[in-house]
Amino acid sequence: MEVINWADFEKVALRVGTIIEVLDFPEARKPAYKLRVDFGDLGVKWSSAQITKHYTKAELPGRQVIGVVNFPEKQIANFMSEFLVTGFADEDGNIVLASVDQKVPNGSALI
Repeated sequence: MEVINWADFEKVALRVGTIIEVLDFPEARKPAYKLRVDFGDLGVKWSSAQITKHYTKAELPGRQVIGVVNFPEKQIANFMSEFLVTGFADEDGNIVLASVDQKVPNGSALI
């Protein structure tokens, strides 16, 4: 693993947002949802997330997630992803969302 310095870490804009809409994403190669997330002053952004094994569409709205909001947009199938949803793979490789354990204002930065 490469060691980075504090200035490198500060370049990554990790922010909290609240999921406000979840759509199916049948065009994705692997099962995924399209997530619409409110990042407060940074606006509302879309991303895709391969989280269908651990989460239903119904349980995700209102949940806060951590996203990298300063990557360039990325096309995934016919969809443009505006940020990276963060998570960790479980023992089977299925993604578990990275999140906060108490509500914080949308757009809050990881410090």
